Amino acid sequence: MNRPLIAMSMTSLLIWATPALGRAPALFVDSRSTTANAAERLEKQDREVALRLSKIPSASWLAYGSPEVVEEKARDIVGRASVQGHIPVLAIYNIPYRDCALYSAGGAADSRAYREWILGVARGIGDRAAIVILEPDGLGVIPWHRTLAGDIEGCRPEGKNDGAAARRYEELRSAVAILSERPGVSIYLDGTGSSWLAPGEIASRLIKADVAKVSGFFLNVSNFESDDRVIPYARWVSDCIALITRGGLDPRECPSQYSPAAFDDEKSWAATDKAYDRLFVRTGLTRDPSRQKHAVIDTSRNGRGSWKPPAGAYRDAEVWCNPPGRGLGRRPSLQTGNPYVDAFLWIKVPGESDGECLRGTAGPADPERGVTAPPAGQWFAAQARELIELAEPPLPAE
Repeated sequence: MNRPLIAMSMTSLLIWATPALGRAPALFVDSRSTTANAAERLEKQDREVALRLSKIPSASWLAYGSPEVVEEKARDIVGRASVQGHIPVLAIYNIPYRDCALYSAGGAADSRAYREWILGVARGIGDRAAIVILEPDGLGVIPWHRTLAGDIEGCRPEGKNDGAAARRYEELRSAVAILSERPGVSIYLDGTGSSWLAPGEIASRLIKADVAKVSGFFLNVSNFESDDRVIPYARWVSDCIALITRGGLDPRECPSQYSPAAFDDEKSWAATDKAYDRLFVRTGLTRDPSRQKHAVIDTSRNGRGSWKPPAGAYRDAEVWCNPPGRGLGRRPSLQTGNPYVDAFLWIKVPGESDGECLRGTAGPADPERGVTAPPAGQWFAAQARELIELAEPPLPAE
């Protein structure tokens, strides 16, 4: 008989992973990570930089291969973590038409292939503990998707508009159903970030993707928004989900970082907090973070917040793509001190490129950096040095 699909909370996951009384939970540091592998190919200062970063826990990305290959990879990572009593973070990134065929193009051939691949991941995890980051951009970039206002979003692949958006939700729900059967897994769905979708927009998508059956949502993956912005956004998304599902609120009524707050003025964000307070009173609900959906936040590169490009310099500044002058953020931790946030994680591997950023130019060089950046996921030594030099909080000296 199958187990019921019940979201495992982070607290339950920690108890599952670290049953010994008094034993503090720890995130897994993979000695065979892509960062450690990069260090073996580098020399001098670049090697030292990669080695320093390889000692800090970051996510292991499962993004390629057959169901058999990904099963073995998942089994290897989770197995080694389990032996140490540590918790691995697995970023699952293989949904059909991922990244709308841009810098990180790829993914499974179709829904059936994706389901078989997810089954491979689940078999590899088995009954051991893992945090699963399910499909970065999976709800932020959906082919032929209409917003709550009825507008078709920018991802419009030719020949893919026949039910493409509905298939994306079906694929995610299927993945949730499969992975939720693993007793030690805590799953998080794509919640985008504080500079992207309004809480009502992403909350409605999370609900369609079965967020009720998982622990919550992840924010700021491969992005640079500061904790001061992302943490309030996490609270609003959680509150918005509760107001929709328990109070029948129209998601378009959820206050946001854009209204009543002014996005560029963080002091105004308190107005959105107060607007949520009023909605809880109006709907007769009691806010209860312990029962609501929680976030995990990617702090791998947000120590300096987001980049503000020179005004009018680029047709498309691609502020998310290898921006200059950024630093490492808060170190990964399962202890957050915030009732809405389960963990601060390094999901995007710091030091790995976001892609060959062109910023609306013909390229091939990134006009802001003056070099051609490595393809997405490959080591970018200059950026890695920068992230350490500008880390906030600073990275302790070795």
